[in-house]
Amino acid sequence: MTSIDHAEWASYLLAAADDCSAVTAITKQVGEFSIDDAYAIQAALLELRLGRGDALAGAKLGLTSAAKQEQMGVSEPVYGWVLESSVLDDSGEVDLSGLIHPRCEPEFVFVLGDDLAGPGLTSGDVLDATESVTGGIEVIDSRYEAFSFKLSDVVADNTSAARVAIGSGAIGPRDADLTTVGCVLEVDGEVVATAAGAALLGDPAGCVAMLANHLGKHGQRLQAGWTILAGAPTDAKPLAAGTRVCARYSHLGSVSVRGRAHG
Repeated sequence: MTSIDHAEWASYLLAAADDCSAVTAITKQVGEFSIDDAYAIQAALLELRLGRGDALAGAKLGLTSAAKQEQMGVSEPVYGWVLESSVLDDSGEVDLSGLIHPRCEPEFVFVLGDDLAGPGLTSGDVLDATESVTGGIEVIDSRYEAFSFKLSDVVADNTSAARVAIGSGAIGPRDADLTTVGCVLEVDGEVVATAAGAALLGDPAGCVAMLANHLGKHGQRLQAGWTILAGAPTDAKPLAAGTRVCARYSHLGSVSVRGRAHG
């Protein structure tokens, strides 16, 4: 492992996003670096964004399904942050001029009614603290060339977070068995993937518990009112100008986004 400058690489990733220009993965330049260093870069990147006047809307998990882990060639979940600037309005329009190579994936979305502070939390604790659950679509947009990276790269890059659309079909956290809630992903009306909540490492609420427990190790907590993305049960699909992506959920309604041409 090598020693790296967290602030330098945070600025590097922010500049890539600002310029909408893919950059070489950090590991391709400095070799392997630790996950702790990766989260330190992520934290420095978050501080830069908050320093510009952005604010936290919640937190997220990535790579919580076997499909996603296989697609990205990793074997463990990653954790990141949801910024207020990333939350789309009800139109679901995604301005592609601010993105590099966006992809869409369905999400199980938890809205917290109470704080969650790990460690030691279970899925039951998550359900107790959750106000509602709904469906969503996350637009991910790795800042790395060819959407190619190692685990530490994607952690540093805030787990490829870019945009998120939140559906309106909210239910109570115990109104349905979240492990059996089905999801159908459509691109321009064609079904491209199907999955159920159990694809998220067996239980979407369990994934949120993993996130809270991870943050608890660093003295942080998930806060009441935050939106928490538990992860994508399917792999991601490209979003192009004019493309409409729709995620339909049993019990949770549907949510869609549409790519808008540059400019």
